[in-house]
Amino acid sequence: MSSVIPVPADTRPTPPRRDVKAVLGAYVALTKPRIIELLLVTTVPAMLLAARGIPSPWLVLNTLIGGTMAAGSANALNCVVDADIDAVMKRTSARPLARHAVPTRNALVFGVVLGVLSFGWLYATTNLLAAAMAVGAILFYVLVYTMILKRRTSQNIVWGGAAGCMPVVIGWSAVTGDVGWPALVMFGVIFFWTPPHFWALAMKFRDDYAAAGVPMLPVVATPQHVAKQIVVYSWVMVLWTLLLVPATGWVYTTFAVLAGVWFLVFAHKLNGAVRRDEPSNPMKLFHLSNTYLTLVFVALAVDSALALPVTGWPF
Repeated sequence: MSSVIPVPADTRPTPPRRDVKAVLGAYVALTKPRIIELLLVTTVPAMLLAARGIPSPWLVLNTLIGGTMAAGSANALNCVVDADIDAVMKRTSARPLARHAVPTRNALVFGVVLGVLSFGWLYATTNLLAAAMAVGAILFYVLVYTMILKRRTSQNIVWGGAAGCMPVVIGWSAVTGDVGWPALVMFGVIFFWTPPHFWALAMKFRDDYAAAGVPMLPVVATPQHVAKQIVVYSWVMVLWTLLLVPATGWVYTTFAVLAGVWFLVFAHKLNGAVRRDEPSNPMKLFHLSNTYLTLVFVALAVDSALALPVTGWPF
């Protein structure tokens, strides 16, 4: 009699299915959507001020799409370069590359493709100047800030933050085809806003940055020095917002002054608590800074939308 030899069951574990939603979510996370949201909040008011009213909705939409892809490209490429840092820091350990949710090569290709698409989109729907500045912002953020400044100097965020100021200039140029002085003033507002915003966060996560070897100012300087620098930059930022008064109206002026006073009060409170060696909560100023910037630019948008078109507007 012939006997049938039983075939042992395959006991190897079945590879887990890749959840499409989780994969898409990981790629979206590479673009850092919360940062993009804040950038877009500043782009639209810049376009309204440039138009002295309501610009073409299609132009606004196309600029936002192109700007989103440009910012997403810069952030994704930043994640590629900073994967080793993100894996060490608790605050960033859940980012896609830090937890190996996306292959590094794929993330690199994704970031580059987004950058190319952003240039093509803005060139086709706005103008060459806006498209070129978007690419310039990506290159500056990745090559200058991420690869050179971030790991070498405590002034990294001061100069590297210039990339985050570009959306207002891109939005202005999309409307006008050039760069007027109000665009440069708006650039300055965000430029001087960035250090208080980021140093407050870095004060909270000082140990994280120290463990990763990133010389953020709170890592290499005393809390007293950091708090004093936050106050200095806060004053410059608030005074800088007033340079837009000649190009705006009472709505913007009122909110710029009131929001500025509000921000300065909190900056001085933080400085006072640190100087007296009392418990302080720098994250309160960090969250307030987001609200402050939003209020100032929303007021700018409302002010610009209410303005009647002016024949021969010089800006």
